[in-house]
Order: sequence, then structure tokens, then C-alpha cells
Amino acid sequence: MEWLLDPTIWVGLFTLVVLEIVLGIDNLIFIAILADKLPPAQRDRARVIGLSLALFMRLGLLMGISWLVQLKEPWLSFLGFQFSGRDLILMLGGFFLLFKGTLELHERLEGTRPEFGQARTYADFWVIVTQIVVLDAVFSIDAVITAIGMVDHLPVMMAAVIIAVGVMLIASKPLTIFVNAHPTVVVLCLGFLLMIGFALVAEGFGFKVPKGYLYAAIGFSVLIELLNQLARHNGIKLEAGRPLRERTAEAVLRMLGKRLPAETFTATPSQPGNAGMVTFGVEERNMVSGVLTLAERSVHSVMTPRTEISWIDLDDTPQDIQKQIAAVPHSFFPVCRASVDDVVGIGRAKDMIADLLTHGNIRKVNLREPIIVHDTISIIRLMDTLKRSRGQLVLVADEFGTIQGLVTPIDVFEAIAGEFPDEDEVPDIVSDGVDQWRVDGAADLHHLEQLLDTEGLVDEAQDYTTLAGYLLERFGQLPVAGDRCEFVSAHARFNFEVVQIDGRRIAQVLVKKITEAVDQTVQ
Repeated sequence: MEWLLDPTIWVGLFTLVVLEIVLGIDNLIFIAILADKLPPAQRDRARVIGLSLALFMRLGLLMGISWLVQLKEPWLSFLGFQFSGRDLILMLGGFFLLFKGTLELHERLEGTRPEFGQARTYADFWVIVTQIVVLDAVFSIDAVITAIGMVDHLPVMMAAVIIAVGVMLIASKPLTIFVNAHPTVVVLCLGFLLMIGFALVAEGFGFKVPKGYLYAAIGFSVLIELLNQLARHNGIKLEAGRPLRERTAEAVLRMLGKRLPAETFTATPSQPGNAGMVTFGVEERNMVSGVLTLAERSVHSVMTPRTEISWIDLDDTPQDIQKQIAAVPHSFFPVCRASVDDVVGIGRAKDMIADLLTHGNIRKVNLREPIIVHDTISIIRLMDTLKRSRGQLVLVADEFGTIQGLVTPIDVFEAIAGEFPDEDEVPDIVSDGVDQWRVDGAADLHHLEQLLDTEGLVDEAQDYTTLAGYLLERFGQLPVAGDRCEFVSAHARFNFEVVQIDGRRIAQVLVKKITEAVDQTVQ
């Protein structure tokens, strides 16, 4: 046992362990890909059994050194080629790697995904273990022959093999997790296996491929993939800094074929490449867009403004009140005294008619308590309030207590699905020919954007939510009939002409789409 005190023995052991681990990397990669085909609970057991069998196989081969040496002697001659037992094993292993690697690569690149809700199909446990053992047998030949060529003492060879397989056992699980979590790494590893399989076949035919060339190519590819993973990690980290809701909304809108602000200059619906992206109709896309942007909208953009509220004045005569209720197709009315700011309660139309016919006046006992919210309330909280109101309207007041408008459930629904005019209402946006519309000044900008299929009219930083507010911001003052301005987006130009002024309000606007070429500058 004096040889144990020889420093060269320990240097040889260390070098051999490193080489055994390096030679086993490709084995680990393929084991990681095979183990992913098993249920999660069986993957660790498959790796341990496969590598344990590899250990016993390599130790057995080491003890049969004389047999291994004979494997180098020619066994078969064919077409001028002489094949030894080692050559035949390498050829069979190489063809196995080429066949299995090609199937795996085809499955990764063109394989069908399971339908939604369908359980994933896993491979049989012992089929995978058998494939791991076959693979170990191929890679064990080179590893054992390397050990025999480097060290003269059998115990040193066996110690190196045991240490190397132990390291592989420890590293197999994190390597499997990493490989299966990165699809591009899996494809790269399969490329390595195809290259190694080709090298084994070539070596079996007597064409020696220097391992240095293979490792240089693998090292360069790993370096490029490392940079790729680093870039992806930085991109994900950058995206994570944005609100999750914003990222989700953009992803869904992109799936629906909607243009995002950052993409308007690089992709338009007219480009052939975008034709396959749109899988939903215009109305469906608008509804999904309405849902995703609903939480960002202010209550002013969905409420009926103060000037359009139909309310009952208790100071009016019973006959006038009956005529007003009969003329307006609403179920609930704010009941006030002299002014809409002096709200007494909320009355149901049929109850008020019954009171007027029976008692000659509206009884306060039949009125509901008014629900008043502040004009800074979010749409989500407003919807919760509407749910508790049981169909009753909700009044909106500013910080001074002045009633600004009212909201009903149908107003929120219109913000998602577009206008649903009552019998006494005219749609805010009416087609007036090809690429031409007559628009009420009170029309919601979100709805107008959807109808014109453009972006840029809505500015969340501004207080206005209607077309009239947008035009007042553009003109800087109350315009007169005939005043015009243009809106230019990345893919269209529109002309806005004020047609009618009602007092101090922009009543009607004519919108025309200009079909001539559009500059890529948004004004």
C-alpha cells in the first residue's frame, strides 16, 4: 500500500475525477430530458436508479479490464472497414443518440400540446429507466477506457468512478430542474447529443473526431446561451417593475389584435403580418378592451351629467309630474325640491304614479334614501355600491356637495359594450356616410376611440372624458360653429368640425376620416 503515499497517485485521482465528471455531463443532460417524461414524484427515483446502475456497470467494467482490452481487437470486416467490439458499441450508441435526440427534438419543436383541461400523459417508469441504463452503457465505455489509460492502479480507478458518480447524483436534480425550466436549453442540449452521437458513429467507422473540437463547440454554445439567459432574466426583471395589471392588459390586448402605443409605428392592421393575430371580431375586442380599461376610468366618463338628469320637482303640480314620468322611460327618478342639489329621495315611477292618483301628491314614506358618492370614487368601488343599491341609481357629488351626475348599472355596462340608448335618447355617434360621423359633444372619448379604431384621444392625465372636453382643450376657448381641428394618429387622420353650439356647450361635431397618406408624426 506504499503507492497511497505517492503524490502522483493523488494528482492522478483528482485529474481522473474531473475527467469522469466532464465525460458524464452529456449523460446527465440526457437523463434530465428523459426524467421529465415521468410524473414529478418518480423523477428523483429514476435518476438515482439510473446513476446507481451506471456506477455498478462502470465498476464491473473496470474489474473486467482484460475483457475491455480485447474489445479493441477487430471482430468484423465489412467493405474495407474493420470493426472491434468497442467500435460496434460506439456505433450502436451513436445511432441510439441520433435516433432518440431527433425524436426528442421533433417533439420539442413540433409536438402537440395537450388540450386545456386534459391531463399530461407520462411515460412508463421502467421504460425510462431502461433508456437511462442503455445510455449509461454507451457513455461508460469511454469513461472506463479513459480511466484505464490514465491510472495504473485499479483501486484509484474505482475511487475516481465512485466519486464522479456521487457528484453526478448530487448535481442531477438541480441540473434537471434548470434544463426543464428553460426550453431553449433543452433544445441546445439535444443539439449537443446529436453532435456527440455523430462523433460516436464516426469513431466507430475509424474517423477519430478530436474531443477538443467537440468541447470547444459545446463551450462556445453554452457561452452564447448563458448570455441569452442573462438577457432574458434582465428583461423579465425589467418587466416585473411594471404593474402586473398593466402587463396582463397589454398581453390580452395584443392577443386580441389591438395596437399598443409602443407598436403603432411598427405594426398596423393593414400589414399582412398582423392578419393572423386578430382572432376576435371588432365588437368582441372592444368589449374586452372596455373591461380591461374600466378600472382606469373616472366616474365622470360613465355618469349621466347633471344637465341631462331627469328629476322630479316636488313643487310642480301633480299633473306636470305625471306627464314627466309618462314621457321619460326611466324606472327611478331623483325627487328634489326646486333644485337637483336638494335631493329628498329616490322614487320608483310606478309608486309615484300610484301616490299621485290615490293621494294627489308624492308621499315621502314611499321614497328611498338617496345614495350619494364622491366624484373621486373608483369605478370598482362604484360597482360595489351599485350592487348594494339593488338596481337603484347612484348620485355623484363633488367636494362642495353639488350634484354632478348620476350612475346606473346600465351606464357601467355601456362603458364596456357601447351605447344602449333609451327611447327618448339619440345615439351619441351616428354614421353620416363613408368615413364620416355626427357626434354629440357629450360622447365618451373611449367609445369614440373604439368606433374610429384609433388611439390617442383619451388622455388619462387630463380631466376631460368627452369629445367636447377634448375640443375645448384643443381650441383653448369655446369655439363657434365652423371651427375645425385635426387629430393625427400613427395610422389615420381625422378632421373635427364644430357643427352646433348650444349655449356654452359644444352640441354636435362632424368627424371625417381623411384617407390620404398619413405622416408618422402624431400632432
